[in-house]
Parts: sequence; C-alpha cells; structure tokens
Amino acid sequence: MIAQNIKKYRKKKGISQDKLSKLAGITYNTMIKIESGATLNPRVDTLRLVAKALDVTVDNLLNGK
Repeated sequence: MIAQNIKKYRKKKGISQDKLSKLAGITYNTMIKIESGATLNPRVDTLRLVAKALDVTVDNLLNGK
C-alpha cells in the first residue's frame, strides 16, 4: 500500500525515483526498495522525508487519501 501510494503521488508530481530520493535526502537504493515494496515497513523518519518531498502527509502515504 505504501509503495503504491508513493508511486501514485510521485507520478502525479511528474518526478523520477532519483529526483524524489534527492528531494527527500535518502539514497536512490532506499527509494527503489520502498517503492518496489521490498521494504514493507519503512522507518517513520524516512516516510516523513518522502512525504515532505511530495508535499503530502505521512497519512496520505499510509492510506492513500
């Protein structure tokens, strides 16, 4: 669910995984693992960084609202 929501919001913003990882201040490899679902439960701190980079809330990433 988190992976799908991140992908949805990222595509809505029209940015690549690489660009999102740079905006969030996380490694590209971490971004790939989260968005592919390989990391099922990313750290809350990481989700906060990704949410901020996407201009959404952590709740949006968790629930897709």
